[in-house]
Amino acid sequence: MLDRDGFRPNVGIILLNQKNQVFWGKRIRTHSWQFPQGGIDRGETPEQAMFRELHEEVGLLPNHVRVVARTRDWLRYEVPDRYIRRDARGHYKGQKQIWYLLQLMGHDWDLNLRATNHPEFDAWRWNDYWVPLDVVVEFKRGVYEMALTELSRYLPRHEQRNRYLRSGMRTREGEHAGAMFRTGSMLLNPGMELPPGASFDPDPQNSMPAELDALPPGPVTTAPR
Repeated sequence: MLDRDGFRPNVGIILLNQKNQVFWGKRIRTHSWQFPQGGIDRGETPEQAMFRELHEEVGLLPNHVRVVARTRDWLRYEVPDRYIRRDARGHYKGQKQIWYLLQLMGHDWDLNLRATNHPEFDAWRWNDYWVPLDVVVEFKRGVYEMALTELSRYLPRHEQRNRYLRSGMRTREGEHAGAMFRTGSMLLNPGMELPPGASFDPDPQNSMPAELDALPPGPVTTAPR
């Protein structure tokens, strides 16, 4: 489903914990980190698509979150030709997205990366709100900056920080010691590097005790992640 300009409707999700850190997922079998996102199916509203993607990619239900805000208008990015399937070139141009800011009302263990048989992520972290843009695939960086900036005004006041986006953000001292990744509700240590700004300390209130996906599947099928 493309609009007249060749953009596929899509939703993006910025999920906050109680510290105003954001959910940051590692694309399955890659070293690429990103926010949850996915296409809007024919007949769906953006909000309906957002809740569907939230469950498919993160395993959360509507009662696990509170909708804080959404972007006012569509945010667009173009996909380089080398990432577009040959039969889609010439009519598929990229994605247009509505971004939602959600507050997690449940617990860390409510997140489940294996909620469906086609998982999008194989690990996740809580990351600083102002994510470093150099870990985001280049053609999405502008949209990430616009979405984070527009929605930052809705962050809870007691946690809001006067931060700015930059590509070379350093992690806090000592964060790399004993790093552990979450997969679903399990902890593991696969020896991979976390993105800058990621938090290694689980939230004590929430933790359990011990594109290159931009290749459209076809002209009118479900939008790519």
